[in-house]
Amino acid sequence: MSEYQYYEFRAIDNPLTDRQVGELRKLSTRAEITPTSFTNEYQWGNFRGNPRKMMEKYFDAFLYYANWGTHWFMLRLPKKLVDLKTIKQYCGGDSFDIRVKGDFAVLEFRSEDESGDWEDDCDNNWLASLIPLRADLLGGDLRSLYMGWLASAQDGELDEDAVEPPVPPGLKRLSASLTNLADFLRIDDKLLKAAAAFDVGKAPAAPSRADLSRWIDSLPLPEKNKILLQLVEGKATHLREQLLQRFQQSHAKKNSPKAGKAKAAARRSVGELLAAAGLQ
Repeated sequence: MSEYQYYEFRAIDNPLTDRQVGELRKLSTRAEITPTSFTNEYQWGNFRGNPRKMMEKYFDAFLYYANWGTHWFMLRLPKKLVDLKTIKQYCGGDSFDIRVKGDFAVLEFRSEDESGDWEDDCDNNWLASLIPLRADLLGGDLRSLYMGWLASAQDGELDEDAVEPPVPPGLKRLSASLTNLADFLRIDDKLLKAAAAFDVGKAPAAPSRADLSRWIDSLPLPEKNKILLQLVEGKATHLREQLLQRFQQSHAKKNSPKAGKAKAAARRSVGELLAAAGLQ
């Protein structure tokens, strides 16, 4: 049976320039390249490019799979828009890690099926189905990070006495993108169910129009003028995300419970989770 490898990259925040397209063309003469994507398939030979370096320089999302069992997914996020300390709580194994390069943080999710009983069960829609996770992360939804940690726990990359990181709300009701991520990482359904047993509430929801309107009204006029100027000048990359994060921080502070009244979520060990899922 012949080998098969699939590479796909996406530029989300900014399209590629003509110069960048030319640089990428030197890596592959047969790749399908557009201002927002790079796609290549191999049934023999190997890709000359380095996916990690390409993510650092050109792209915001990447997916790779091979029919010998490798699944690999990366997301690039602006460093200024993420809390690196929070993300690192979910790292610790090969299945999920973070790299920081320049102005960006690159998240890596991996799954290896070494059983030899692999299936060519991926298709060319996988990356499109996972890209929404990037916006979710920038909006404060940490469930994909927990999925990465859970994959590390399942694959034996963590000590059984290691305690799980903070459990994000909403594990009992996964979005289509999160469900696809769980499938891509081959997370056992029983482990997902065990992890969601101590669900801590609903996932972050989009703010209401009324709440946003009141918050915008409260902003000083000079600041609103500055925001409009950035929009008109075309310098508004990530402006929406920055404003939404400011809104969420303001809203959370206003509605935070009084000191001593917040209830901490239960934290379980890797061994306890695996036992609850019947995987030990």
